[in-house]
Amino acid sequence: MTPIARTLLAGALALGASAPLAAQDAPAPHVAPQPAPVDPARIALAHQTVDYIWPLGTYERMMHGTLDEMMDAMMGSLFDMPLSALSPDGKGPEGSMRELAEIEDPYFKERLRLATHAIMDEIVPLMNEMEPDIREGLAKAYARKYDARQLGEMNAFFATPTGGAYARDAYLMFMDPEVMTKIQAFMPEMMERMPDLVAKMQEATAKLPPPRRFDELSPAQKARVATLKGKSVEQLEAEAKATASQGGETPTH
Repeated sequence: MTPIARTLLAGALALGASAPLAAQDAPAPHVAPQPAPVDPARIALAHQTVDYIWPLGTYERMMHGTLDEMMDAMMGSLFDMPLSALSPDGKGPEGSMRELAEIEDPYFKERLRLATHAIMDEIVPLMNEMEPDIREGLAKAYARKYDARQLGEMNAFFATPTGGAYARDAYLMFMDPEVMTKIQAFMPEMMERMPDLVAKMQEATAKLPPPRRFDELSPAQKARVATLKGKSVEQLEAEAKATASQGGETPTH
């Protein structure tokens, strides 16, 4: 698989695997290491709520149902974007990433489909292992967010046929083709705006000193960087000199 294909596949998989949770309220940027205890009665009620809204097996339903279809559609949308979308200034040759990938690999489409579904098949068991912890986290989050009366009212609604039908698919609704189509439609526009976003990022960090070059590090720092990169100090010094001779810079990361 070509580098472009690998990069976009990894990005799409990461987006797809996190979509159901990312679609909910984002977590606070900082979580206190020791939050105040919550009334056990509220936690018990919240566990009932989670049993309705996130029954065991939800991730598997998502992965082998709507997410499979979503990933196929998302990958198609990504590869139909113009090559210019990869350029920081938004300028580039005419043609799409799909055209380039198919020239480099005549089996690109089938290889991508098989690779995507193979990875999804491996992710499902992992997500199943994580699911009990996710459910526990949800229960605690609901117990902190809602009081006992509110949780009781939710559970009473979820116990009805209509409430139960809603609860079982509440999270999965964010993966519905109607919703994902809107998200996919936004991706080309997002890529068109990427040069502006990169410029904003550069502007925001312009006043910061540049990253240190390898030759600016102390001997102890050089040794530690070499260990972290799995290379020798001599290798890194040679690479830094080669980069400098070509007019580039070799930051420490």
